[in-house]
Amino acid sequence: MSHPAPSILITGGASGLGRALAEAAAKRGYRVAIADTHSVRCEEVCRMLADLQVEHLHLACDVRRDGDVRQAVDRVVRRWGELDVLVSNAGIASAGLFETLAEGDWQAQIDTNLLGTVRACRAAVSAMKRQGKGHIINIAAMTALAPAPGMSSYSATQAAIVALSESLHSELAPLGIRVSVACPSFFRSNLTESLRSPDPVSRVRFEHLLDQHGYTAGEVAARIFRGIDAGDFLILPQPGLKHLWRRKRWRPRHALRAMLPLAEKIRR
Repeated sequence: MSHPAPSILITGGASGLGRALAEAAAKRGYRVAIADTHSVRCEEVCRMLADLQVEHLHLACDVRRDGDVRQAVDRVVRRWGELDVLVSNAGIASAGLFETLAEGDWQAQIDTNLLGTVRACRAAVSAMKRQGKGHIINIAAMTALAPAPGMSSYSATQAAIVALSESLHSELAPLGIRVSVACPSFFRSNLTESLRSPDPVSRVRFEHLLDQHGYTAGEVAARIFRGIDAGDFLILPQPGLKHLWRRKRWRPRHALRAMLPLAEKIRR
C-alpha cells in the first residue's frame, strides 16, 4: 500500500526564499501549500508547481493575523488529511542606525517576524498534536547568531526566533513534533522590497549586502532541505557560517571587536 506524498505549508511562499523552498519541496515529492499576501506572485508560483505536476494550494494569508494563519493550516489539513511540515518563512527586513528607528519600525519587525512565527507555530502545533507527528522549520537569519551594527531591530527578532525554536525543540519532542531553525546569511533576493529603513544610505548598504553574495535563493533552499533530511536542528546553509557561529560562541570578545570597523563605517 503506497503512502501519500507528504504535505508542506510555506508562509511567505510567493517569492524569494519561500518560492525557492516551494520549488525544492515540489521536486522532492511534497504536496505544496504556499501562504502569502501577494496574489499575483502566488499565481506565478502555482503555475510553476502545476508544471512540476505536484498537488498544490494557494492560501491568502497575512501572518500578522492569527485567523489567517489558522485558516491556512486548517485548509491544508482538510485538503490533504494532515500537515507534515510547516516552514515559517514570512518576514520583513529592517536597517538603520538604532537612534533613527521609530517605534513603528520595531513593532513591524516584532509583529511580522517574531509574532508571525509564533502564530504559524501555534497553528501547526494544534494540527500536529492531533496527528502525533510533524516537523516545524523556522527561518531566521545569520544576524540572529552574529548581529551586525545597523540592523538592531532585525537582529533582535531573528535572535528571538532562534530562542523560540530552541525552546520548542525540547518542549514539542514528547508530542512527536520536530523543530528546526535555518539561519541563512545574505543572498540575492527581493528582500529589499519589504525593507523598512529610515534613510536611503542604509537602504543602499542593505541592497549591497544582498548583491555582493553570490548565492541564489535556489541554492540556499537546496541546502536547507539537505539539513532537514539530515535531521539537523540548526541549519546554516552557506559555507563559512559554521565558522562564524563558532567564532562568536567561543571568542565573543574577538567577534564583537571585529564589528567595530563596520560600525565606524556606517557612522561616517
